[in-house]
Amino acid sequence: MGDAVALRLEQELGQLEFTLTNAKRADLVAYIELISHWNRAYNLTAVRDPLAMVTRHVVDSLAIATLLPSVTVLDVGTGPGLPGIPLAVALPEQKFHLLDSNGKKTRFLFQVKNQLSLSNIEIKETRVESFEVEQGYDCIVSRAFASLRSMVKSCHHLLSERGRLFAMKSTGVHAELSEVADLADLVALREIKVPGLQETRYLVELAVRH
Repeated sequence: MGDAVALRLEQELGQLEFTLTNAKRADLVAYIELISHWNRAYNLTAVRDPLAMVTRHVVDSLAIATLLPSVTVLDVGTGPGLPGIPLAVALPEQKFHLLDSNGKKTRFLFQVKNQLSLSNIEIKETRVESFEVEQGYDCIVSRAFASLRSMVKSCHHLLSERGRLFAMKSTGVHAELSEVADLADLVALREIKVPGLQETRYLVELAVRH
């Protein structure tokens, strides 16, 4: 499995706007192998094929790496660490806080952190509505957390005054945007090209009205 995964990863990363060292690519292959192994008992993702995980999980996450601000990022509803783990591997100088309320998924995240020696991540096991911070985040990201309206309502208390929400979305995003017009302002709507993926992806950037 490892060689095929590594080849698919190399092919698709070659189409993104940044490069990764051999060591970082090896970490991403190890991450996919961990997901595949733990998925049998922990049901981390509905995607079962490791080659599909390369495209749909890792490369999909890395497609936004150059679009996020260089600040500490809170990844809400991270599940098995998406997009936080691939981003943390690719951007070792940046800090990522991974939040999920599912104990099985956070146990998996601790395993990944230890095995890949990811010192730039912190894992938070709690519901986002119950999570409290002294200083708000300038960047909160979500890949498959909830609707935009639910994300705004759940996360607004965790944002700094200049903080922004970044939501990874597929088709249907325009309808979701109309549902948050009373709560947040659209800063940017970027179409994301994910190598190997035919579906359209978007990154929504919102400024929440406090």
